[in-house]
Amino acid sequence: MTSHLTEEAAEAHVHGVCFKTGPPQRTGVETEWLVQDRHDPALPISLDRLNDALAPVEVPGALPGGSRITREPGGQVELSSPAALSLTACVEAMAADLNVLRESAGRAGLTLVGQGLDPYREPPRILDHPRYRAMETFFDREGPEGRAMMRRTASVQINLDAGDESDGFSGYRHRWELAHRIGPVLVAAFANSPIRNGRPSGWLSTRQAVWSRMDAGRTHQPRHHADPRVSWTRYALDAKVMCVPGDDDGDWTAPPDLTFRDWLRGAPGLRRPTRADLDYHLSTLFPPVRPRGWLELRMTDAQDGDEWIVPTVLAATLLGDPTAADAAYAATEPLCQDVRPVPSDDIWQRAARTGLADPDLAKAARAVFAAAGSALARPGTPVVLRQALADFAERYPERGRCPADDRLDALRRV
Repeated sequence: MTSHLTEEAAEAHVHGVCFKTGPPQRTGVETEWLVQDRHDPALPISLDRLNDALAPVEVPGALPGGSRITREPGGQVELSSPAALSLTACVEAMAADLNVLRESAGRAGLTLVGQGLDPYREPPRILDHPRYRAMETFFDREGPEGRAMMRRTASVQINLDAGDESDGFSGYRHRWELAHRIGPVLVAAFANSPIRNGRPSGWLSTRQAVWSRMDAGRTHQPRHHADPRVSWTRYALDAKVMCVPGDDDGDWTAPPDLTFRDWLRGAPGLRRPTRADLDYHLSTLFPPVRPRGWLELRMTDAQDGDEWIVPTVLAATLLGDPTAADAAYAATEPLCQDVRPVPSDDIWQRAARTGLADPDLAKAARAVFAAAGSALARPGTPVVLRQALADFAERYPERGRCPADDRLDALRRV
């Protein structure tokens, strides 16, 4: 881990660790939550108060499903489920752990809020690790959106196996492509962050808008290639270095505009990178679909209450059922322009700005929800999962709406 890397060794390492192949079986989910005072949502929450609220659930065994709790720079809380061998087991584990977490927060006078962007506050950064200081310095070079991302955004992230080496439905190439094809549909259908600083922002997913305005070389989708390993390796090595890890009390700030490939080739005044540095660099890349040995689908706004179940069920079913996958592939074809096999950045922007008011995205959303619903109608699927998907589809996609529309309606009534 401490020996210097060559460029060839770095490429081989990215190939090996980011697309670990095998039969796709496992599902995981990470839910991020804004933490607010129960009576005053605009009140800042100190790190001490947050720590006191979380202490009871950080005792070993406190979370029955085995999820892991982490804190985000602005005081958001993330709960990450272990990988489960079935969608049902994943949802049950997260639901059980969320109940415990909510009860603990409630006893401290706090509430967990599922929205993609804090609509009221620009919280201070409460974590002071060198990683976050370096990250803030990096993003400040381009503008204010990096701080907004770090401090006030929250998401639902669905984790699915990359797939096997085949060329069919279960192959990693097909699953990578399908994840990108359904990505804008997930952005539009689950858009839930239309308000910023108490006013409409002009976007239904302001969270996605924030990401789109940041460093494109680490937040936009990679350029498509027939082999995802090739496109991801190029993307990763050509991305700028965000931080140079060192001592926990040191300065991790990276030189401006230094790519990891530049660092491999030798950067004046900077030590040579190691495999550990490359692994750390990979953790600082934030595209909508990120390969980490599995696929992380990172494009969905945080959802109210238990609505996080719906994007989890939808994405896992579309990538896990061959008939649903075929239907989703066909439904998203109009979103792929010219000979491009995946939607362009413009489609992602449309999804974030207008949600399901966009007719192409609305049609695709209705089709993929219907396809997933048909797959879940087969024997063995718990009724609660089928019903969650059906209720959401009736309330939103079938009406050309998304959760953000409800928030804007409520704001207009005030």
